[in-house]
Amino acid sequence: MTILYEDNHIIIVNKTCSEIVQGDKTGDEPLSETIKRYLKTKYNKQGNVFCGVTHRLDRPVSGVVIFAKTSKALSRLNTMFQKGEIKKTYWAIVKNSPEQQNATLTHYLVRNEAKNKSVAHNKQVPNGKLSRLNYSTIDKSDSYTLLEVNLQTGRHHQIRCQLSKIGSPIKGDLKYGFSRSNPNGGISLHAREVEFIHPVSKENIHIIAPTPEDDNLWSFFEKRNNNK
Repeated sequence: MTILYEDNHIIIVNKTCSEIVQGDKTGDEPLSETIKRYLKTKYNKQGNVFCGVTHRLDRPVSGVVIFAKTSKALSRLNTMFQKGEIKKTYWAIVKNSPEQQNATLTHYLVRNEAKNKSVAHNKQVPNGKLSRLNYSTIDKSDSYTLLEVNLQTGRHHQIRCQLSKIGSPIKGDLKYGFSRSNPNGGISLHAREVEFIHPVSKENIHIIAPTPEDDNLWSFFEKRNNNK
């Protein structure tokens, strides 16, 4: 991880595709614990250190993640996420360009817990949750297309599932139909930006997370779109 922003109440990091936000069955150290160790060392804190998880990113996804350093910030951020007051923007690299350059996708997603996968349906089905996102095409290479995605709802694997449904699975995402994995084991989905009003200071916070440095395709798109 790389720290992108820190003050007395929040800390924002750029997650790599190998890191997990919260503990899982792998037993690998989650970012929440890594940050606690960092805070304990940096500020020479005694006893327990607070680090609240406000939202999650799938393990193979990289990009910006917000953590709370105080219970006050955690409570307020949780409410802000629930109300949709925190704007998150994602970048996704796909091989098959969508038919439309810009569109809103609406599906009903059904989560399969056993397979840790979601299935998108065009019409309402039992247990289906309304799922909506907007995407726009912002760049192309010889073989791939870079999409900017904004979520209107927050469902399990939503971006991965909905883009796969329209025939544009994310590069490296074997679970949702891409043909081969990425060398780093991640998928080409990156939480690029976050913008919100600080829960305590009320200042406008706008953070952009650099794309993974170990991926030449990300580097190509990053250089061409750095000022967009």
